[in-house]
Formats: sequence, C-alpha cells, structure tokens
Amino acid sequence: MACHLSLRICLGLCCVALFSCKGSAQSPSTAAVGYVDLTAAAEHTVNTVVHINAEMEQKSSMWDSFFSDPFFNFFNYKAQPQVYQAYGSGVILSEDGYVVTNNHVVENARKVTVTLNDRRKFEAVIIGTDAETDLALLKIEARQLDFAAYGNSDEVRIGEWVLAVGNPYNLNSTVTAGVVSAKARNLNILGKGSKVEAFIQTDAAVNSGNSGGALVNAKGELIGINAAIASNTGSYEGYSFAIPVNIVKKVVRDLKNYGRVQHVHIGATFEEMRAETAEELGLKEVKGLLVAWLEENGSLEEAGCEKGDIILRINNQEVNSVSELQEILEQKLPGDKIKMTILRQNKEKLLSVTLKNHKGTTAILTADDLDVLDLLGADLNPVSEQVKARYRIQNGVSVTNLKDGLLKKAGIQEGFTILSVDKTAVSSKEEIKQILKDKKGNVQIEGFYPNGFLYYYNIVL
Repeated sequence: MACHLSLRICLGLCCVALFSCKGSAQSPSTAAVGYVDLTAAAEHTVNTVVHINAEMEQKSSMWDSFFSDPFFNFFNYKAQPQVYQAYGSGVILSEDGYVVTNNHVVENARKVTVTLNDRRKFEAVIIGTDAETDLALLKIEARQLDFAAYGNSDEVRIGEWVLAVGNPYNLNSTVTAGVVSAKARNLNILGKGSKVEAFIQTDAAVNSGNSGGALVNAKGELIGINAAIASNTGSYEGYSFAIPVNIVKKVVRDLKNYGRVQHVHIGATFEEMRAETAEELGLKEVKGLLVAWLEENGSLEEAGCEKGDIILRINNQEVNSVSELQEILEQKLPGDKIKMTILRQNKEKLLSVTLKNHKGTTAILTADDLDVLDLLGADLNPVSEQVKARYRIQNGVSVTNLKDGLLKKAGIQEGFTILSVDKTAVSSKEEIKQILKDKKGNVQIEGFYPNGFLYYYNIVL
C-alpha cells in the first residue's frame, strides 16, 4: 500500500534554537560513551528564545451574507471584526531588541506581543517582512538583552547534532535535539508568493508553536530558523525544516538597511540533471544544472551563457539543484559579481556574472523606489457625490480592478470603499500614497461594502 506524505507549514507555530548571546558558548564535549554534550548550548541560549502572540482580525464570517439583508441594513447593523490569536516563537538577534521570526507567524497581524523567557512582555513593531524567504524582522523597546550568535549554515554537515528550542503548544522554552538529515531541500510548501526554498532538514522534534524559532549547533550558534514540518496530521512525524542562517543574516541586514529585501534575478530557468539527460548529452557524471531558457539582456546572457550550458559551480561551490542555486543567490546583492563554471560541449568554461535586480538593473532598491499604490494592487478613485449622499459619508475611495497585491492579500474585495487609512480619512489615492509613503509594518484600513457594513483590514508594509 502506497504511503503519501503531505507537507504542512506550522502556521503560527515556532521553533526556537538556542545559541549564545553574551560571549561564545562552550565547546561541545563528548562523554566516554560517545554522546555529544548539548547542555552548555542549551543553557547559553534559552534566554534568546521568545514567545510571539500575533493578534489577527477575521476578515469575514458566516453571518455576513445573512446580515446583508436590507432589513438589517435599514437598522444600520455594523458587523464587528472577529479577533483571533496566533502563536509562535522568535529569536533575539541584538541586545537592543531586534527579533527574527517567520513571515507566516505575523503576516497581517494588527498587534504583535513578544514575551521574553523571564516573562516580560513588549509590544513589537514589524520592521519588515519577506514572503519569498518566509522571514520577518521585529523590534521591541528593550536593552541589554541576551541575543543569539550567528553561525555559518554553509559549514553545517549532514549528521551533526542540533538543538531546536521554542514554544510548542505554548510550552515555553522547550528544547529538542536531533541531527541534520539533509541540506538544500526544496519542498514547494511556502506557497505562490514564496520562491526561496533551501531548507536544512533535521529530525529534531518541532510542533505547533515552534515556527519562527531557531535551530542551533552543538556550540550554541544559530544555524537556521525553523519554518515547517513534514506531517500527515499537522504534528511532528519525523522531519522538520529550517531556513539557513546565512539567508537569515542577509534578509535581516537588508530590512534594516534598505527597508526591503534585495532579491537578485539571474535571468534564466534551469532543469536539474537526470541520469537520462546526462546519458543523452554524453556526460560522465550526473551533475550540474541545465540552462533551459535565457532572458534577453539578463545576467546570464550578458555573461556569455547559452541555452544548453550546464552550470557546475558558483564561486567554486558545486550546484546540483535549484535550491542550492537559490541558497547561494539569496545571499547576494544586485551589482555583485559571481564566478560561474559551466560545461559546454564537454569543456569547462569560466564566466563572470553580474547580478541584477528584478527591474534589470544593478541598483540597490529601497522602499522609496516602490510606488506604494502599485503594491496595493487596485484602481483607487474618489467616490461620487451620489455614493456620499446614499451612505451619508463625507469622503471615501472606491476599490476596483483588484489585482494581486496587498489589498487582495488582506482579504479586501472589489466594491470596497476605503474611508480611512491608519485612522486618517482619505478622499483620493494621492492622500493614501502620502499616508503610506513612510510607513513600515502594520497599517489598518477601514471601510465598507455596498451592504453598508464596516470592515477593518490590516496590511503590512
């Protein structure tokens, strides 16, 4: 009988790894019987793990259509937003209160509360989020905090011991241990908006409440942020997956410095090498990535790459899967140069590739380079005088031609009328742009649908 394994993200869950914050952790010791001593790593890092409570609003309910009846509208019934709580974990990265977690833990949250291991609570500001890597950066107003020491995920070895520490099922500061089972796993589980998947796979137990936490090595160094489990039930069944810390470091740095993550665009698609393909091409080994398509004027084409070339190495690091390539590129910035070794007609060739951003330039893009109205993803026009009179309002902006963007992601539908943004009344898209241009983190949008009911939505910039 075939067994089918489903993969689920631990939404609102977190797994926090332990690592040193003030001074380096002691080196792991091996007992006479051959066991690795992980107690020093746990003791040095438990205070760097935090519990995260994200307050969300239910966008709609089963009663909305019922109360849309004109009878209830006549009595000016107002649908009240339903609030629910999501829980996860996070890792303190600096003594002044920067905390990293998963994007899916805090996405669309209207309020985020961080609880330290000593039970102190702080309301957090969302500095920035990145759906492509499923990471988010928070900030709390605190000082002299214990914080995690970065390790190097490129040096992680299959079979080495690791710790995962977090808040499964709201059980604070729970430590589990396991070994690294694989690297550069691409599971296609982060969804349509997330494309960077190069997970570290471990058998350390991770459950609900662990998402956004950390994976650490035996020296107490942070090597990954736990993000998902492989499960048929939603509970741990043998494998968990963490985002490599080298990607985490780069995402955190970008969010701090630029207000957005600098993703590079190499301008090509690839096929992972199979035995059949290698045999057809007369290759001695099943290695590398086959270039299947090249973008005109893209980074690879300008470097002299051709369709059918086989990428063997980047900066002397072998690449045999798309996830390995992603892990390398995600640590780079637009304008960076990489050395790429390719195989063409059974001869190796070295190319110098200049990486670009998604706009096809080598510039660093900041939050100011984005038109925030484009991010919203809709046509926004002032409401007519007839609409004002009908609903007895003084202002409003109608949402039409809804596309993929922040409004649709938040749950807003066509026909919605925006009354206020961040508690400020709006009458035009220019006013909305002015309000949002310097905003970061959560922004509340208030408005109504033709049934007259008020709704509150939350977007994250």
